[in-house]
Amino acid sequence: MNATPFSLRIFVADGDPDGLRIVDKSNWIGKALLFPRALLPQVKARPELAQTGVYLLLGPRPDGEGDMVYVGEGDPILPRLQEHQAKKDFWTRAIGFTTATAGQLNKAHVQFLESRLIALARAAKRMPLDNANQPTEPSLSEADRADMEVFLGHMLGMLPVLGVHAFEQAPKAPAAKAGPVLSCKGKGVQATGYESSQGFVVREGSQAAATVTPSFAKMAGPSELRADLLKSGVLTTEGDVLKFTQDYVFSAPSAASDIVLGGCTNGRLSWKDANGRTLKELQEAQAA
Repeated sequence: MNATPFSLRIFVADGDPDGLRIVDKSNWIGKALLFPRALLPQVKARPELAQTGVYLLLGPRPDGEGDMVYVGEGDPILPRLQEHQAKKDFWTRAIGFTTATAGQLNKAHVQFLESRLIALARAAKRMPLDNANQPTEPSLSEADRADMEVFLGHMLGMLPVLGVHAFEQAPKAPAAKAGPVLSCKGKGVQATGYESSQGFVVREGSQAAATVTPSFAKMAGPSELRADLLKSGVLTTEGDVLKFTQDYVFSAPSAASDIVLGGCTNGRLSWKDANGRTLKELQEAQAA
C-alpha cells in the first residue's frame, strides 16, 4: 500500500449506522458490503451477493479477548454466507468485496485474493485466523495477476478505515510521520520501538522478559496477548529471555512495555529516547 490520499463513500442503505453499509472508493472498480450477521436474511436479496467475490467473517474469538477472522471466496458469495450462517458460530459481522459491475471478477480472481489475504494475515499475526489451511494460488496470466494485486491494494487500503487491522504489517523503519526510536530497559532485557499511525511498533530483535509478575499473570488481556505472541512465533525463547522475531504493532505504548517487561507498566514512562526523555515528556513537548 502506498500513502496516496483517497476518498471513501459510505452509503447507509437502511438508515441504520450499524446496519447494511455499502462502501466504494474513488478510482476503483470494486465495492464493499458490511453488515451484521443478523441482517443476512434481509441482505441476501442484494445483487452484489449474487456476484463472484471475496469476503471476511469477523467476530469474538472463543478462547480470549479480541476478534478472529475467516477469509473466504464465493462464486457467487451468497451460498457461502448461507453455509456459514448454518455452520460457523463465531462471526457477528461480514464484509464482502465484489465489483460495481457484475462479471469483472471470476473464480480464479477471487481464489487469488483469498490466498493472498490469508497469507498476509498469517504473516502479520495481528488477529487469529479461523482458516485451517493456506489455499494454493491459482494460475493467472501476468495481466490478471497485476490487476488483482491492484484490486487487493485497494482492499488493504480500505480495511483499516473500516476497523479491520488483521492484514497490516508494521513498517520496517520509522517513517516521516512516525516518532523517534525509543528504548525500554529493565529485568535484564532491552527493546526498541516507536509510535506510528498503526500503534506502537516494537522492532524485530527486541528482547522481552521470560518471566512475569504476579499482577501481570492475573490480568487476562496482557496474559492472553503474551500467550498468543509465543504461540504464533512473534516471541521465541533465546537463552534466558524472549526475542521478537518480527516488528510487531501493539495498540498502545503500555501494551508494548507490559510485554517487554513482563509486568504492569506505564508505557509513556517506560519508553525513552537516546537522551533519557520519556515518551510522556516528548509528547508534552510536541503539544507545547
